[in-house]
Amino acid sequence: MRAGTARERKGVPYRRVKHPTEVVVIFKTHLREGADSEAYAKTSRRMHELVEQIPGFISIKAYTGVDGEEIDLVRFANEDALKAWKEQPEHLDAQRRGREEFYDHYSVQACKVVRDYEFRIDERPRRRDASRGGGRPQGLSSR
Repeated sequence: MRAGTARERKGVPYRRVKHPTEVVVIFKTHLREGADSEAYAKTSRRMHELVEQIPGFISIKAYTGVDGEEIDLVRFANEDALKAWKEQPEHLDAQRRGREEFYDHYSVQACKVVRDYEFRIDERPRRRDASRGGGRPQGLSSR
């Protein structure tokens, strides 16, 4: 099949993105010792509210590691949407506050999506092989 069309590899449908436009931003942060965690949480909530208003915004998901590192994954339809977010006045102020008040370090990566695939259990036909694993799906532990 040609690039850009749906394919299937090992039972998982995927598509190569012929002309990538979607951008995923990986924003990793770590609060400095003594930072005002309430002020930070309020600022973070506000940024999540604001980014959702940007035309071309797709989604945001936030994760926190056991070491305190936070990772936000922010998806935009294209670089214009990312640029609009980057230039948003309240966001610019929050960036300044992050450097001056909140973070001991952070990093930002903006990445283009070149391949897109997913797996959903409810969309995959279930195969059972009674001779292996007592009818359990292969690869799963019995524990």
